[in-house]
Amino acid sequence: MKQSEIKGLSVEDLQEKLAGFKKNYTDLKLAHGISPLENPIQLRKLRRTCARLATELTKRELQ
Repeated sequence: MKQSEIKGLSVEDLQEKLAGFKKNYTDLKLAHGISPLENPIQLRKLRRTCARLATELTKRELQ
């Protein structure tokens, strides 16, 4: 997800997306531990997307 897309979401949507992306990241990480992924860059993209969502949530809480 791009930052511009994230800014347009509500707080509830951010929390739902963050939970979904974290679950997806965990599943992929476990699958990668068992057998190598075809595209391991997916892990990096998901991790960074989770960080973007968490950062936006924190920023909105502090305002």
